[in-house]
Amino acid sequence: MTDMTALATLSLDLPDEIATQTLAHQLAPLAIDRPRDAPADAPPGPAAGGRIHLRGDLGAGKTTLVRALLRAAGITGRIKSPSYALLESYKISNLYFYHLDFYRFSDPREWLDAGLRDIVRHDALVLIEWPERAQGLLPPPDLDVELVYAGEGRRAQLTAFSARGQAWLTALNTPDAASPSPRKPPPGGA
Repeated sequence: MTDMTALATLSLDLPDEIATQTLAHQLAPLAIDRPRDAPADAPPGPAAGGRIHLRGDLGAGKTTLVRALLRAAGITGRIKSPSYALLESYKISNLYFYHLDFYRFSDPREWLDAGLRDIVRHDALVLIEWPERAQGLLPPPDLDVELVYAGEGRRAQLTAFSARGQAWLTALNTPDAASPSPRKPPPGGA
């Protein structure tokens, strides 16, 4: 495994499931290199792909975030959790999406034994739930998303470990990016 030095972090309050989905909708166009105003059926851009690790307790919203990200990227049809199958794959145009869930791993080498090393590539979007179960055998992600319970909602800690992940965080943290919280001020109020 290579260096796991954090380049940037962003913390967000996600008061409800809609806020988690909104975060995914903001992240999707960045991960697939598609302008936010592009049609939903526009193909992914040349810089599409990357690795996103998702950590958090059971029920923290990892699969909710992945499903919303895949929908926002243009995946249609049923999006299944890979908890039992270990891997679900999808494709849009020339971009592969791999959603992995390592929750059931009891030994960190199981992901190697399962032959999954070849899909952890930069030219695909690889989303891994429970990456800590591989105990350091995975390459560092572009972005690590940790979801923790915060009252009725969640707190998301996004950490970039690559220039790509850092660019995603910069774009998410700009004033023109919609807030992850769907709550808006009343008309005429600030």
